[in-house]
Amino acid sequence: MQLILITGLSGSGKSVALNVLEDSSFYCVDNLPAKLLPELVGFLTAAGYERVALSIDVRGGTTLTELPRQIADLKRAGVEVSVLFLDAKADTLIKRYSETRRRHPLSDSALTLPECIARERELLTDIADLAHRVDTSDLSPNTLRSWVKDFVGLAGSGLTLLFESFGYKNGIPLDADLVFDVRCLPNPHYDPQLRPLTGKDQTVIDFLSANSDTQKMLDDIRRFVENWLPSFNRDNRSYLTVAVGCTGGRHRSVYLAEVLAGHFRTQTPVLVRHRELS
Repeated sequence: MQLILITGLSGSGKSVALNVLEDSSFYCVDNLPAKLLPELVGFLTAAGYERVALSIDVRGGTTLTELPRQIADLKRAGVEVSVLFLDAKADTLIKRYSETRRRHPLSDSALTLPECIARERELLTDIADLAHRVDTSDLSPNTLRSWVKDFVGLAGSGLTLLFESFGYKNGIPLDADLVFDVRCLPNPHYDPQLRPLTGKDQTVIDFLSANSDTQKMLDDIRRFVENWLPSFNRDNRSYLTVAVGCTGGRHRSVYLAEVLAGHFRTQTPVLVRHRELS
């Protein structure tokens, strides 16, 4: 069985992700109490289901603490388990709740909405460490759908290495494990002919490829990731997100993320995301 567990903060897009999987022929269950996970998986396995997606989050109550152990037990039993954790910045979640006028699952007379979000993030910490994290703060629903499809395509294939470009002006991605700042490199933005282009355009690629500092930075990042990738593998990590940031997230970081992804594709499954281009 291929089992996708979707979890994360309320308002981060879990329903969008689950709908994508349902459209991809997964048998889907929303808001499953964690204590029922082993029993349901056993039943669905016996019934012949091969692709299953389950949404488990704080709505399941106190049994959420059992989930890390249950995931480990399922993997030992031979189930291909992949965990997708959707996250977003607090101000983004507050805005989404304001727009939809829905109540937070932890809402009561004692907690404000920001306090509910902070409490939920705390309760999900142990699960987030086991998962592939996606920061949906600045993503459109269509982009999130595309990223979920990419995740499913590589789920269960060992450690997945994700290179993500971003712009510092919009903040560091919440899902980043390693962050490299490349704002010290020559900026194509100041060339009027290169400004409207991106790091995926050949003219910008030629500009950055010809710069010795850019190549030194590229070699240093590549060497660092290569040296430490075996350690992350030994730590039984399923996902490692390498975020590369420049000022606007459109030229230098995009170029480096693309080149790095091309290099590591021969060693491990690789995903590439460009937050500011999405």
